[in-house]
Amino acid sequence: MRSVTSTLLLAGLAAALPSDKFSDIPLPDPWKFANGQPVATYADFKCRQAEMFKMMQQYELGDYPPPPESVTATMSGNSMSLTIKVGSNTKTLSVSMTKPAAGGTGGGPAIIAVGGSSIASQSGVGSISFGNDACAAQSNPSSHGTGWFFDLHGKTHSAGATTAWAWCVGRIIDGLEQLGADKTGIDPKKLGVTGCSRNGKGAFMVGALESRIALVIPQESGSGGAACWRVSDSEFAKGKNIQTAHQIVRENAWFSPRFTTYVNKTNTLPHDHHFLASLVAPRGLIILENDIDWLGPVSTTVCMRAAKMVYEALGVKSNMGIALVGGHSHCSFPSSSTADLKSYVDKFLKGTGTPSDADISPAKVTMDDWVGKWSAAPKITIT
Repeated sequence: MRSVTSTLLLAGLAAALPSDKFSDIPLPDPWKFANGQPVATYADFKCRQAEMFKMMQQYELGDYPPPPESVTATMSGNSMSLTIKVGSNTKTLSVSMTKPAAGGTGGGPAIIAVGGSSIASQSGVGSISFGNDACAAQSNPSSHGTGWFFDLHGKTHSAGATTAWAWCVGRIIDGLEQLGADKTGIDPKKLGVTGCSRNGKGAFMVGALESRIALVIPQESGSGGAACWRVSDSEFAKGKNIQTAHQIVRENAWFSPRFTTYVNKTNTLPHDHHFLASLVAPRGLIILENDIDWLGPVSTTVCMRAAKMVYEALGVKSNMGIALVGGHSHCSFPSSSTADLKSYVDKFLKGTGTPSDADISPAKVTMDDWVGKWSAAPKITIT
């Protein structure tokens, strides 16, 4: 989970970030701190990640709470019961799972399914069902404040639904760690997360904010996930039928009420969603997208290729893959992506093989239009 210490260290960031001074560079520069200092080392990059996360909380996501006072887990068959305490509030819930075959005493890998899974099944990998709607509702904008996350933290908490989902998944991982692989059959160090469409946005957020996830597999997440707000606005201005920030806040409660202030001026934000992917780095990330206009194939391609540049500077370019494949219905997994997905599952959940380093998209983009004013990328050694 993201460090409370990082949040405290960056508590003064709001005062350092003028609200409307970020339109000079199309996509914000990952290699320059808010104070203008360069990112040069891996220690710098970890601090820059913390700064990115603070920015995203302040403008888009809402506050990400610290861990609860206590989590108590028990196991019965294929169901884990969790009792979570935050202040004077307590919630008990159950989580169903399918144990991986031949996990042994050390347990095997598993993929957490946010609202279900539509990716190709993976041999030897278990599954964990996460009922995200119960954690934080996603019915419409007015559903903000509904769900057991808000029962624990208060109905007026600033977190959007996707931020809440990340915190809730963290409690599932707490339970897995507490019980141990001998009881659950799952190794908590070999966890992936997936979801499609609106739940793909959630899977991306879970993987970005919960650092115990080894592999992030957002499927067709589009705007609010793999797309960048600025690029989507640019495509909308060209007449594309694409989801944008000003539409998304009228559709649902996925993001903090704070975000509403900026949805018509996304170029003034100090971040965009290449920063969301950068929060995952250097962990495994495989982006599965479609060429449906509403999802923004140009936007997702620009945004995720910008993030892949971050992975490249860290010396782990192949840890992030992009597979934007069209010709199929929404949330229908294309067989042509099977090998790419398997290579990432094998590497990050099973510890074998090499990820495919996929960079597949039919979208024609000019990256220099969006990253041409970035600082020169450092060559960083992960320590």
